[in-house]
Order: sequence, then structure tokens, then C-alpha cells
Amino acid sequence: MTDKTSTEAGSRPEQMPAEQKAAAGAPAHVAASDAHADAQVAPASRAFFSEPAYSVRAGKQWMRGHPLLIASLVIILIGAIYWGLMASDRYVSETHLIVENTDLQTGQSFDLASALTGGGYSTTDLRLLRDHLRSVDMLQKLQDDLDLKAHYSGTAYDWLSRLPHDASQEEFHDYYLRRVSIEIDDQVGVLRIRAQAYDAPMAQAITRALLTEGEAFMNEIGHTIARTQVEFLERQVEESNHRAQQTRNALLEYQNATGLISPQAQAESLAAISARLEGELASLQAQRSVMLGYLSPEAADVKQIELRIDALQKQIRNERAKLTAGPKAKGKAKDGEALNRAVEEYQRLEMQAQFADEVYRSTVMALERGRVEALRMLKKITVLQQPTLAEEPLEPRRMYNTLVFALLIGALAIIFTLMTAIVRDHQD
Repeated sequence: MTDKTSTEAGSRPEQMPAEQKAAAGAPAHVAASDAHADAQVAPASRAFFSEPAYSVRAGKQWMRGHPLLIASLVIILIGAIYWGLMASDRYVSETHLIVENTDLQTGQSFDLASALTGGGYSTTDLRLLRDHLRSVDMLQKLQDDLDLKAHYSGTAYDWLSRLPHDASQEEFHDYYLRRVSIEIDDQVGVLRIRAQAYDAPMAQAITRALLTEGEAFMNEIGHTIARTQVEFLERQVEESNHRAQQTRNALLEYQNATGLISPQAQAESLAAISARLEGELASLQAQRSVMLGYLSPEAADVKQIELRIDALQKQIRNERAKLTAGPKAKGKAKDGEALNRAVEEYQRLEMQAQFADEVYRSTVMALERGRVEALRMLKKITVLQQPTLAEEPLEPRRMYNTLVFALLIGALAIIFTLMTAIVRDHQD
């Protein structure tokens, strides 16, 4: 039994400690090598069992030495969790339109080539339309029709993106401007409307309501300007017609008062009579001169011619008195008024009547032109793209927002670290 045990012990000397091998009579170099191996294994075993505790302590020390970096990583993680998991989906509906003038005179129609190149379009109407669609009045109409406040403040959506229930009018308007984008492409004269909502039908309803209200607004502006212009011209026509009627009545009253339809014609007739009488007078005077050559002044023929000459001279004076003012003209014209004065007054009244008629005809023509111009000033909205119905949410852009947020936090952390280092250097 003793021999068996000693044989087993001798067959496994490598499993015995170095001291036991030396006591058992093992060679000295074998015992020394085993002792050296035991000395190397013992520290490695102790390091193996103590390394986790050392790593934890080192990690805690590193975290205490870099609090800003840890805070930045935590904030970035929170942002990534929000954008990736918590942020509510928002659907986008978009429409494109242009504003054209209704030009009935030239008959121009919409030219797609000119629209794409931007020729012939002014952005003034587009800017007016954009300001109206972004106004508080437009928001109030959308609220009355679609109840936007209830939609945007729904509790089913994340609290960071939704509208607060107790939001004021100003806060609601700011939120509306963040969710509705209305931009002008100056190169081609196109207005792009883009609305966001938490469901696709609501986004499309907002865009369609903006399109409908924009068209009504531009038509109202055009009709208002047209009505104002036409009403002004109609008042001018009415006033000019009234003035023309007054001048014509004044002329008729003067004709009735003087008993002369045309004093000018009457004066011309009197002048013709006076000229004829003067011609007869000159002929008689010539005959008298001839008769006095062979007859005495007391001859009957001479006396007869002289009587005719006196009668003609008297008639000529009477006819001339009708044309010019003088004491002998009284009774020949109305209230002693000379015919030349009647002609001057009649011509003045006639010129006023003619001028009033010309003004009236001009205002009537201006009214017709104004009506045509008013039609040309009407605005027409041409829709290039109808409001779209989104099939998948385009907002928020989760990867993009997370990356931008991380870069922003990292930049702020770097800036703060640099500032802290600068302050420490100055303190040292």
C-alpha cells in the first residue's frame, strides 16, 4: 500500500508544490523552477480578481473630470430619443399658383413658356397675396372653417410640437406661421404654399382653403378697384350731363327772352339790308348829280330823287341802330338792347353749351373705356399644382434634426470648454 502511494506521487511530481518536491527528494533544479513559476502565477491571479474594481474607480474618476462631455452626450441622447421615438408625424400638402391680369383688350392668354421663364409677371400681386395669407385675418377664417386650434393642440401629439391649449392669439399666429410656409419664386413668378398638419386630409384642407381664399381676395381687390373707377366716371358723366343741360336751358331762356332764335343770323340779315340800301342810296345820289347837270335844283325830278335819298338815309340809320347801341335803337331790340350785344351774349351761351356737350361726350367715352380697363384690372389665379394629399409624413426630418442637434450641442460644448480653458490660463 505504501509502495502504491509513493509510486503515484512520484508519477505526478508537477502537481506538487515546490516545498513538497524538495522534501520528497526531487532534484534541486526542478524545485527551483517550480518555485519561480508559482511566484509568477500569484500576482497575475490577484490582478485578475482586482481589475473590475479598478476599472469602475477609473471610470468614475474620468467622468468626474469631464462633466461637460457627459452632459452633452446625455442631451444628445435625449434629443435622439425625442426625434426618433417621441416626435409626432406631420403630413405636408403643397400647391403652386400664379396671378395673372384679365386682359380682354389684347386677348392674351396664359403662356407656359413665359411663366417658366418669368417673362411678363410682376411679383407685386404675389406679395399682396402672400401678406394676406399670412395675416391674422386669414388665420381667423381658417379657425372658423377648420378649427385649427383644436387640431394643432390635440393631446395625442407630442407636447413639444403641439400648440398649447391656452395659447394666446399672438402665440397661435406664430405657430401658424411655423406650420404654413408661403414663399415666392421671383424668377418665375410662382407662389408656393406648403401646409403641415398631423394628418394628411387636414393638411390638404388647409392648403385648399388658402387657395380658395387667395383667389377670392385677389378678385375682391380687382372688383373693388374696378367699382371705384367706374363709380367715379359715372359721377363725372352725371355732373357733366347736368352742366350741359343747364347751359342748354340758359340758351333757350335767352332766346325766349330776346325773341331771337339766332341773333347772329339776324345781325347778318340786317347788315345785308343796310348794304343793299346803301347801294341804292349811292345810285340815287349819282342820278341826282347827273340831273343837276342839266336841270335846276327846283325841278320836280330832282326833288323826287332827293326825297328818295332822304328816305333811304333814314332807313339806313334805322337799320344800323338795330346793330349798335344808341338812343335811336330803343324799341328796336328787347328792352333797348342792341343786336350786337345780343349776338355777343348768344355766342357766349352757345359756346358754353357746346363746351358742356363736348365734356359730356368725353366723359361718356371715358366711362366706356374705364369699364373696359376695369375688366382688364381683374386678377385671375392660375393653379399650376392642385393641393396634394400626402401618403407618408415628411416632417419631422428625424435623422437630419438629430444630426443638427448633435452638432449644435457639440459646438456649444467645445466653445464652453475653450472659454473655460482660457479663463483658467488667465487665472494661472
